[in-house]
Amino acid sequence: MQITGAVLEVSGAQPPFAASRPFTVGPLTLEGPAAGELLVRIEAAGVCHSDLSVVDGNRRRPVPMLLGHEAAGIVEQVGPGVGDLRPGVRVVVTFLPRCGSCAGCATDGRLPCEIGTAANTAGTLVGGGMRLRRGVDAGEPVFHHLGVSAFATHAVVSRTSVVPVPPDVPGEIAALLGCAVLTGGGAVLNAARPASGSAIAVVGLGGVGMAALLVAVALGLEVIGVDAVPDKLRIARELGARDALSPADAVARGIRVPAVVEAAGSARAFETALALTAPGGATVTVGLPGPDARAEVSPLQLTAEARTVIGSYLGSAVPARDIPRYVDLWRAGRLPLERLVTSRIRLDEIDVAMDRLAAGGELRQLIVF
Repeated sequence: MQITGAVLEVSGAQPPFAASRPFTVGPLTLEGPAAGELLVRIEAAGVCHSDLSVVDGNRRRPVPMLLGHEAAGIVEQVGPGVGDLRPGVRVVVTFLPRCGSCAGCATDGRLPCEIGTAANTAGTLVGGGMRLRRGVDAGEPVFHHLGVSAFATHAVVSRTSVVPVPPDVPGEIAALLGCAVLTGGGAVLNAARPASGSAIAVVGLGGVGMAALLVAVALGLEVIGVDAVPDKLRIARELGARDALSPADAVARGIRVPAVVEAAGSARAFETALALTAPGGATVTVGLPGPDARAEVSPLQLTAEARTVIGSYLGSAVPARDIPRYVDLWRAGRLPLERLVTSRIRLDEIDVAMDRLAAGGELRQLIVF
């Protein structure tokens, strides 16, 4: 079938992207689903730092690649062997498939799926195939981004990459569950695991960090938001944070809490998170800095204060287990995910959206189809 999508032509493009224009938005050919796969009509797709990291070259991926990894949509066709889903069902598309049988899947979310990780690195679907082509006679293959490639009107994905949600969950809300909420909320629920009513700090209040803050507030924790952007601090207070401070102010006040989530993806933010962690506490890092980033850590302090540092990829999530938890919180009015959406954009605004994301003023921009 013919679809329209945003293909990244080069990884490592120079900003501003509105000028360098690393994306080509245009027609592609999408093959139908093979065994164990689904065709999904995309309703909404979030623009995330993990997309930006491929655009700016911090995460090198093969190109040309159809980007987009946080999305939701409606199943239009199921491939052979898919017996538990039918056309018309709304699904959250997640960027880390779970095969359920490898050593990584046996860790209950602590480690990613080995098979899914290998496919994501190669730019293929879980089975190793590629369903995207373009050009004359559709002769040029286009790589998949993290098994999703959601910056398009339609996507073919593995059954292991989707989680169905009830029809009363809107597509825009469902899309946020695929990355921002799984990652940020999971950092709290699955990695930090704070005691009931205790305090937690979130360093970096982008889409993932603000999702962590929302989940922490929903759980009844005392939350401190930390970010360098004043407007984000204002939003954090409105969403229930006990306090919201700049990194310098938080450190200067000597704040120390039992759990800290770092969601900014920078070495400096990681150092701030360490400084805010109390003796015996846990520092959870979900941000993805550049591969050459290095942070200064005191091993003596870690030992003397019995500290724990936890790396949490996709919030140590098992999507099929965790997404229904967040749906229940949203339904109960305790998780106002609508507040994460700061802009709704068209697909052909993707270059400008990357510039906005890099500038740090957005939580989640949603491409709405």
